[in-house]
Amino acid sequence: MKTFLLGMMALPLTLIAADAVKAAARLEKATFAGGCFWCMEHPFDALPGVVSVTAGYTGGHKKNPTYEEVSAGGTGHAEAVQIVFDPSKINYGKLLDVYWRNIDPTTKDRQFCDSGNQYRSAIFYHTEEQHRAAVQSKEALEKAKPFKEPVVTGIVPAGEFTPAEEYHQHYYKKNPIRYRYYRTGCGRDRRLKELWGNAPEETK
Repeated sequence: MKTFLLGMMALPLTLIAADAVKAAARLEKATFAGGCFWCMEHPFDALPGVVSVTAGYTGGHKKNPTYEEVSAGGTGHAEAVQIVFDPSKINYGKLLDVYWRNIDPTTKDRQFCDSGNQYRSAIFYHTEEQHRAAVQSKEALEKAKPFKEPVVTGIVPAGEFTPAEEYHQHYYKKNPIRYRYYRTGCGRDRRLKELWGNAPEETK
C-alpha cells in the first residue's frame, strides 16, 4: 500500500518534470552584437517572453576568451548578448526590431565611443528561418530608415558563444551609477536619438 501511495505521489512530479522538458525544448536562442554588451542586456531583459539574457563573446577563433583578450582585439570575437526566448510569447521579428533601435547600424567596427572589430554590430543567426528574417528585416530597414547612411550590420551564422565573466552579467543592475556614467559619456543615447528620432526603450 505504501509503495502504491508513494508511486501516486511521485506521478505529479513526473508530469511536472515532463512539462518542464517540453517547455525547455520550445525555447529558442537569438544572438546579437551591438557594441558594449552592458548596454544590450536591459532592452531584451524588459521584454515579456524573454527567459534570459547573457553577455558574452562570439564570432572569434580563440576558445574560452577572457574580457581582456577580447578587448585587446586579437581574438576576432565581438561583445554580444545571447537571448533565450519563448517563441509562443515573443517572436524573433520583435527581437530584431528592438535590436535595431538600440544600435548604430551605420558604423563598421565601431559602436558609439567604442572602436574596434570587437565592437562591431552583427546578427548571429541560429537557423535558416532566423537568417531569412534577419535579411528581410535589414532590407526593410534600408528602405524605411530615417537616416541617410547605409546599413552595414553583418548577418552571419552563429557559432560558439562564451559567457562573459560574472561581474559583466547584468552590469546595469549591479553598478547602476557606473553604468549610467559610461552610457552617457559614450554618447550612446544621444546618437540613438539622432538616428531613430526618439530614445530607445532602454532609456525610459
